[in-house]
Amino acid sequence: MKVVILCGGQGTRIREVSGELPKPMIPVGRFPIVYHIMNYYSLYGHNESILCLGYLGHKLKEYFSNIRSFTQDLTLSLDEEGQKLEYHGESPVHKWKVTLAETGTHAMTGARIKRIKDYVAGEEDFFLTYGDGLSDVDLDQLLAFHKAHGKALTVTGVHPPARFGEMEFDGQGKVTSFNEKPQVSAGWISGGYFVANARIFDFLDDRESLVFEKDPMEELVRQGELMVYTHEGFWQCMDTPRDHELLNRMDQENQCPWRHRS
Repeated sequence: MKVVILCGGQGTRIREVSGELPKPMIPVGRFPIVYHIMNYYSLYGHNESILCLGYLGHKLKEYFSNIRSFTQDLTLSLDEEGQKLEYHGESPVHKWKVTLAETGTHAMTGARIKRIKDYVAGEEDFFLTYGDGLSDVDLDQLLAFHKAHGKALTVTGVHPPARFGEMEFDGQGKVTSFNEKPQVSAGWISGGYFVANARIFDFLDDRESLVFEKDPMEELVRQGELMVYTHEGFWQCMDTPRDHELLNRMDQENQCPWRHRS
């Protein structure tokens, strides 16, 4: 099944980390976060992605057009007839088909989705997610839930990570535990990792200002066409430098739920 990934945002809250990179290209360990997202879908057999490009979209085109050169050692042989490349080591490249679609530098999420309609033509359903969030949601169960309910859109509901660590202390003020890692907050939020039916395009138009999470999703709710699949496991977005630091620390410690199937 095809996977649509929203990759066009400017990521203003994480600009001190991203520099001249679009947000989906910010590294987590050796690879950009969007690579990890695509790799996770591949673990479930979904190898065809459509990336909705916007801000600095050419950076994603450069990366995926030359992904082996970016990720492997290579020997370059030069002579009068030209050049020859020899790659070394295990390739991180899967049998992927990646469409890099220009959806507008300033377009909002709803417009971006509308503009890739032709790339999912003929598909009854497709996956849809953001290019800045990692999870270990069971994609098989998510898809089965979506199919069973037959609605236009299913969203994965997650508990939001708290922004601060947690301290516990006794009645005398003595600290009994301190955890610097973010704790999970109560309540549910949209974690992305949607499954969309082709009918989703009936709720979208091509206005640059169309925010998917506002008018379209509110109308889906009014018409009873939005379901939520609740996920109690790992989910982490990368909105801030603190989020980036956390994900990279998890990578360094080899605590990466997004690297294997649930």
